[in-house]
Amino acid sequence: MKFEKINDNQMRVIISIKDLEDNDISLHDFMSNSLESQDLFFDLLEEAEEKIGFQTKNCQVRIEALAMSDDNFVLTITKIKPNTNKKRVHTPSRRSKPVAKRKSHTPIELNYLIYKFNSFDDYCYFIEFLVKNKLINAVKVAEKIYLYLYKNCFYLVLYNLNTKYSNITKFYTIITEFGSYISNPDIFIHRLNESGTLFMKNNAFKKSFLHFTSKAK
Repeated sequence: MKFEKINDNQMRVIISIKDLEDNDISLHDFMSNSLESQDLFFDLLEEAEEKIGFQTKNCQVRIEALAMSDDNFVLTITKIKPNTNKKRVHTPSRRSKPVAKRKSHTPIELNYLIYKFNSFDDYCYFIEFLVKNKLINAVKVAEKIYLYLYKNCFYLVLYNLNTKYSNITKFYTIITEFGSYISNPDIFIHRLNESGTLFMKNNAFKKSFLHFTSKAK
């Protein structure tokens, strides 16, 4: 990780995929603002104070993440003055420090990743964005890709994630702009199988991309 103090109210941190692995945080946990990623942010704030003198004690901060093409993330952390910004902010007030996790050399295995789209239009906007940005190879992001309809919302299920997919960082960045990550996906998949409707099976991306690419001709 690299720390850069821009001024007294703003700093920049560059994080690599290797940094996430060293902290036992998977890429999807980092992009979905999980408890593990929040703990990482708190650690970053403490390390920044020690290394570059950027103090955030008793301050509210806004953290903006940007995925770069070289698989690095740039975090811009800005102190927020009281009552001057109503956007959601992160307050660096850590709960009881969790037990440190032991680092494992075993790759993190994920059975299912599930993302919720509030409407079919939102899913289509996501697919259209992938097509326009020439990411049709996203069909390789998982072994199987399903789309379910459940309680008027659409759920994209990625089974057996391909962690070697070349654009996986960019894919996570894009999908979180259109859909929301479902916690405990291995549990939620049973609810979809029992009460949901399988809208597209096998590889939902292939069928979706075919529609948009033929439409563009």
